[in-house]
Amino acid sequence: MTTITAASEDSPAEPPARTTSSDPGRTPSAQMSGADGAADSATEQHETGASGGSTVSEAAAALPQVLKVVGTVVAPTTLLTALMLYFGRQWATGFFRYFGLPSTVLDLTVQDYLIRSVDGLIIPLIIVVGAALVVLWVRHLWLEALPVRARRIVPRVLMSSAVVVGLVLVSLALADVISPVFPVSYPQGRGLSFSIGVLLLAYAVRLLRIFASERRPEQRSSRVPGAAAVGEWAAVFILVSVGLFWAVGDYANLVGTGRAQQVEATLPGSANVVAYSQKRLNLQAPGIREAICRPDAAYPFRYERLKLVLQAGNQYLFLPAGWKYANGTTLILPRSESLRLEFTPSGQAQNATC
Repeated sequence: MTTITAASEDSPAEPPARTTSSDPGRTPSAQMSGADGAADSATEQHETGASGGSTVSEAAAALPQVLKVVGTVVAPTTLLTALMLYFGRQWATGFFRYFGLPSTVLDLTVQDYLIRSVDGLIIPLIIVVGAALVVLWVRHLWLEALPVRARRIVPRVLMSSAVVVGLVLVSLALADVISPVFPVSYPQGRGLSFSIGVLLLAYAVRLLRIFASERRPEQRSSRVPGAAAVGEWAAVFILVSVGLFWAVGDYANLVGTGRAQQVEATLPGSANVVAYSQKRLNLQAPGIREAICRPDAAYPFRYERLKLVLQAGNQYLFLPAGWKYANGTTLILPRSESLRLEFTPSGQAQNATC
């Protein structure tokens, strides 16, 4: 914002100074008009410089206002909890889908989702924060290391590159919604592509405004009003957040699938489970052995070669000892007093009697 300080009419007038002229052909009035012209010129330069830098200063000052509004409307703790719930649900979807189950079959609690969300958030959080820190460091270093002439050329090259790369990345992300563009093994690429593309376009627009203010500083109409700058920062913040939300959600789903594959790989080394039941369960999955104990036993039915994956709510998720993704059968048994479980470390002999 341009501020011009003028002398007040009520201020005491200074006594007129005696005018001397070193040039005999120049009148005192001419000398006074020359001084007034120099003062006017200096004032114009001050106004020009102030208006030229107002675009950048107002846009930069709008960012704290956007963050303040976001923090007022959405409490940080509430937003973080909602994100963790979403990521935990995505993790559970990928994990249980590998075993042929919808995640809603098991009674997962809010605490279950929050705990599992950490597995899908640590790596993305490290990458995002680390990348932002590296970008800030590199920008600070090259601004100090580059010579003056290069400082005028490099930003223009960066602006052109940011526009091209940003448009390509955003286009790829939007095209992937219609038809797959990114590999199936890298689903988080579309969200990352969208966020990075939006950031590059925003950076290019900022550089463009800086160059425009340097070329034509007298045009105040190009200045961005404060409200418009706040709205622009808010739009960029929302778009980047949506892209990161999109990317980390896909990543959490992929992590859940990876954890399920680890369960399959380590299944032979996990504890063996023998299930005793008061009623016949008719477990016909390949590899499970059913034995009938004495009729007067408290749990007359015995089922061997089971592996417990997890217990959620009031249900157990079991896999047969030789479970494979290609042809495996997943078992869910309710947790009740009619079912008793007996665990034995892998490699040790199990109790052969009821």
